[in-house]
Amino acid sequence: MNGIIEIKDLHYIYPGDETESLKGVSLTIEKGSFVAVLGHNGSGKSTLAKHLNAILLPTSGSVLVDGMDTSDETKTLDIRRKVGMVFQNPDNQIVANVVEDDVAFAPENLGAPSEEIRRRVDAALKQVDMYEFRLHAPHLLSGGQKQRVAIAGVIAMDPEVVVLDEPTAMLDPKGRSEVIKTVTELCRTRGITVVLITHHMSECIGADRLIVMSDGSIVADGTPQEVFSQVELMRSEGLGVPATTELLYELNKSGHRLPLTALTVEECADEIAKEFGNVRN
Repeated sequence: MNGIIEIKDLHYIYPGDETESLKGVSLTIEKGSFVAVLGHNGSGKSTLAKHLNAILLPTSGSVLVDGMDTSDETKTLDIRRKVGMVFQNPDNQIVANVVEDDVAFAPENLGAPSEEIRRRVDAALKQVDMYEFRLHAPHLLSGGQKQRVAIAGVIAMDPEVVVLDEPTAMLDPKGRSEVIKTVTELCRTRGITVVLITHHMSECIGADRLIVMSDGSIVADGTPQEVFSQVELMRSEGLGVPATTELLYELNKSGHRLPLTALTVEECADEIAKEFGNVRN
């Protein structure tokens, strides 16, 4: 895979602040990958997200999107066509009184022909499983449905990257599940690069890569299995680990040798069954 986003020694200080919110972050995001960025409030993860399509510009260092420098104002529109953003509150992103009109808003503003807009709107709504609601009023939808409409609006721009900045923060468990299922399918079936900013550990399990941020820096970077296996590090960051990893970790403190990489309930149950089967034998 190729790097679609290159971040090099990124520092950022909000105007009026003296403390850096990002402290020399460097990373490459591979095209077609699903990257989750986890961290507590104030860790810098949302500040990082806003650098990926030039909402914020580096104080120093650089962010390159498909080779385009976000600090180059002549490239801003091209960068934002390539990188779509979804935020916490879907009500702040919905601008029309009918679902399909809302999804059509961005491609219309990009000057797409009418036939192309119709194709993009229908395809985007089908992708997020909201096509049957295309003539509904957005304000009558559930939180999860509204967020899926917001995601459809971004998909209709035909981006290569979708950045989601805590998109489930205002949703109930059902809505969170709907949104995570949708963005995972975007990556796996359409090859769209997904960057998910979250503080919910369970949302990271299906990612290709998990980055943990703390105080403006990256403190862990690897597969979810590799990162969540670092139980003490995660605890020190006030983040904890999935319940499955916690269970295996506690069993290992009692003398067992279970792999902390079994993140799903099924994997965890299989490993425990094997271990206790061996104990009985």
